[in-house]
Amino acid sequence: MSDRATGSAPAAPRTAAVIPAAGRGVRLGPGAPKALRALSGTPMLVHAVRAMAASRAVSLVVVVAPPDGAGEVRNLLDEFTLGDHDRTEVRVVPGGATRQESVRLGLAALPEDVGTVLVHDAARPLVPVDTVDAVAAAVREGTPAVVPALPLADTVKQVEPRTGEQAGEPEPVVGTPDRALLRAVQTPQGFDRRTLAEAHRKIALEGEGATDDAGMVERLGVKVVVIRGHEEAFKVTRPLDLVLAEAVLARRRATDGF
Repeated sequence: MSDRATGSAPAAPRTAAVIPAAGRGVRLGPGAPKALRALSGTPMLVHAVRAMAASRAVSLVVVVAPPDGAGEVRNLLDEFTLGDHDRTEVRVVPGGATRQESVRLGLAALPEDVGTVLVHDAARPLVPVDTVDAVAAAVREGTPAVVPALPLADTVKQVEPRTGEQAGEPEPVVGTPDRALLRAVQTPQGFDRRTLAEAHRKIALEGEGATDDAGMVERLGVKVVVIRGHEEAFKVTRPLDLVLAEAVLARRRATDGF
């Protein structure tokens, strides 16, 4: 029976988050994959899932696990509660060999009623919910691609990279971009689902694949909009980042009861 016949309006498209978590995270050294490293006793991946689930806009989180580790990741997530956000559905699907392939597989796992997609790095476990909400709201209000970002604090140099036998040698500077025109991009990046799916369908996988979904959308000729990010949405890639993340969690426990 149609909605017109019953007098009810069609349900609004849902918002889902896709978290690619299939990488090894070699810059943090040997051991568990980066997404499974613990912060205050809880894996970074769990923190990232909680950050997405904390948004009232997000009703589904799809975690894209290592190709042979979906069961392990599912068991891990089942060990930890989402607290006040247990209403959010969490699915786990196996990923691919690259981030681009993993995001594509996460998109393929979304139900048809999902219209807005947030793609979030598992290695950004402490993004505040206000940032997640702002990205989701911007997409739902009609912007096809939205990324949170911050101005650069450091001067940036463009160099001529040294590779092969010259790797490690001094690199000549070829330019100094105006940092006022540059932004350091974070996640979650938000997209109209059809736009992101088209980008993954049309942009060929090359080498290790794309690491920035917004960049793929740009290559379609679709405008990408930047909104203000947050200092706590930093990416945990090196041991010093773990120290900073622990400090942020300690402050939250002290001030917010996190």
